[in-house]
Amino acid sequence: MTPLADDVLAGRPRAIARAISLVENAGTALRDLIAAIGTRQPYRARVVGLTGSPGVGKSTSTGTLIEAARKRGEKVGVLAVDPSSPFTGGALLGDRVRMQEHATDSGVFIRSMATRGHLGGLSWAVPQAIRVLDAAGFDLILVETVGVGQAEVDIASLADSTIVLLAPGMGDGVQAAKAGILEIADVFVVNKADREGAQATIRELRNMIALSGASWRPPIVSTVAVRGEGVDDVVAALDAHAEYLEESGQGRVRKLARARDEIEAIVLAGLRARIGGSIHGDRRLDVLAERALAGETDPYTAADELIASL
Repeated sequence: MTPLADDVLAGRPRAIARAISLVENAGTALRDLIAAIGTRQPYRARVVGLTGSPGVGKSTSTGTLIEAARKRGEKVGVLAVDPSSPFTGGALLGDRVRMQEHATDSGVFIRSMATRGHLGGLSWAVPQAIRVLDAAGFDLILVETVGVGQAEVDIASLADSTIVLLAPGMGDGVQAAKAGILEIADVFVVNKADREGAQATIRELRNMIALSGASWRPPIVSTVAVRGEGVDDVVAALDAHAEYLEESGQGRVRKLARARDEIEAIVLAGLRARIGGSIHGDRRLDVLAERALAGETDPYTAADELIASL
């Protein structure tokens, strides 16, 4: 057991921050850290994802969920994924600015993470960061995605429950997102419900859900997050989904899939690094590229030849 792992397991904020930095930078000590904290039963924390297009109020809604969880005595960890700075690679804007009222609460840990070019609305380091927060004893982990639109579906594979937020006045939001993020929702939240068009958005969602044959039909909750209105209904909907996951066995299915995806990602990263190191600078690659350029072979055949030679 490393000193850093000891401090993470003890829930010390500085150690948690250092551990997540280690995860983001893929430092050499990362393997030892994860092995050490992995002695705890993983995935004990409840992971809730929040996604939706920019401007729907994800950060404000996250803040209301933090407050509601703290009233129930739960420790809350937040991973707010932001776009990367093109210059430093760090998180741009940082959702912590919008959650300052919780910054001094010892029962809340908030971390902004940069996507670093990763698509799907998350950072590639988020799964390991969740593991760190889980080991540190947080009861609830909120993961707020970037907010880039309908391709933002990675959160469904990481969260026990996924909240999809929409807001009226954002264009034809339901139709635009139908083929993407709407399909991953466990709970729909129509935020800014005091605006014109809120009822129309709710009707569209109801019509869409009515066509679904899934055993769990996502509830639709109206909120005005800036005033804290509707947050109790969101919490009740999340509790109902947690109960469904427990009774149906889907909770374990999701956790098993999360563990499988985590291992697969590590394997693929390791193979990519190993193969990439073998290919880079290999004269055979240059020869095959010349043949492909001359029309003597095609890229797939060339790739097969190179793979067979490794």
